[in-house]
Amino acid sequence: MPRKNTDFCSFCGKAIKRTDFFVTGIAGIICEECTIALGNIHKDYCSQFGKRKKNELKFNLLKPVEIKEKLDEYVIGQEEAKKVISVAVYNHYKRLLHTAQDNNEVELEKSNILLVGETGTGKTLLAKTIARLLDVPFCIADATVFTEAGYVGEDVESILSRLLQAADYDVEKAERGIVFIDEIDKIARKGADNPSITRDVSGEGVQQAMLKLLEGTTVNVAPEGGRKHPEQKFTVVNTQNILFIASGAFNQMDKIIAERLNTNRIGYNQKNRVLDKNNMMQYITAQDLKSFGLIPELCGRFPMITYLSSLEREALRRILLEPKNALIKQYERLFIFDGIDLKFTEDTIDYIVDKTITLKLGARGLRSIMERIMTNAMYEFPSTGKKKIEIDRKYAESQMGN
Repeated sequence: MPRKNTDFCSFCGKAIKRTDFFVTGIAGIICEECTIALGNIHKDYCSQFGKRKKNELKFNLLKPVEIKEKLDEYVIGQEEAKKVISVAVYNHYKRLLHTAQDNNEVELEKSNILLVGETGTGKTLLAKTIARLLDVPFCIADATVFTEAGYVGEDVESILSRLLQAADYDVEKAERGIVFIDEIDKIARKGADNPSITRDVSGEGVQQAMLKLLEGTTVNVAPEGGRKHPEQKFTVVNTQNILFIASGAFNQMDKIIAERLNTNRIGYNQKNRVLDKNNMMQYITAQDLKSFGLIPELCGRFPMITYLSSLEREALRRILLEPKNALIKQYERLFIFDGIDLKFTEDTIDYIVDKTITLKLGARGLRSIMERIMTNAMYEFPSTGKKKIEIDRKYAESQMGN
């Protein structure tokens, strides 16, 4: 239907001739001046609130040596693991930076990381520290809660709901985040090399569901998490540039490695090779993961495999005293807030370390023992008016029930 010769702007009310520039829509028409003004308002808003251009990356990328130096401030020991994860993370985000800046024909694939080690050796701490250093979204998922689609439990894709929440629902930011999948060893296939014909809904089925997610695919994510249903609203997330770090204790893995290294095969020569039988995890390969029960395709999605050795006495003592987040420093700081100078005697620290080793709890056990020793102190001492308090071994033993 032809318009009349003169109309009026829906914003400013100015008369508009048919020969003038204007924008029209269901709600009315907008004159040229108002169109320009709206464009400037949008530009100012984007500038003020940091709206990013597509593919513009913003994170603090350090060199591998610098990443390891930062990790050293929080993670004691595990030198090999810190070196491997520093290189893997640097290459991953370097790949994103340069892929966004050029159109080179060489396609760089991402390298997800698998951390193998006993509980309390620092696997989760490593991943958390890396995410904090890079200032990227980070989430932790427990593999034991996942089941195949159609069964009671969580879908594998619900991992991305947590990452999206960690990124404040900024999809572009989430697509460059880090996902930490803990206890991946718990979804190992039952029977390993001799799979059962029965359904393994929390084992092989979950591994199969993870494959596309780890490699890179577009997923319809329910922002609030939970199972999908037809009437739900979805957010589309591309996992191609998300870094996945998985971890597991892989109990009895040392026996699998030992069996492989001692097997006589054609072309296999064990001569002149000295093995450290107290730390067999350092020889782990994808073949061992397959023997444990991970499907070959999943092993291939984690090209970077590194191990975390059991923490010895000296390492546990250093964890108590040296890092920026050392437990002793934390408790001393808490008491400073109450105007109390708290000190731990040397034999108390030795007692805490020895108790941790006895209970075989690793670094995680240090905190539980410290909490048990300090609970009554934190309850009573702030009300005593004392300015200096010393925790000796006798007091520590009394709190532990010795």
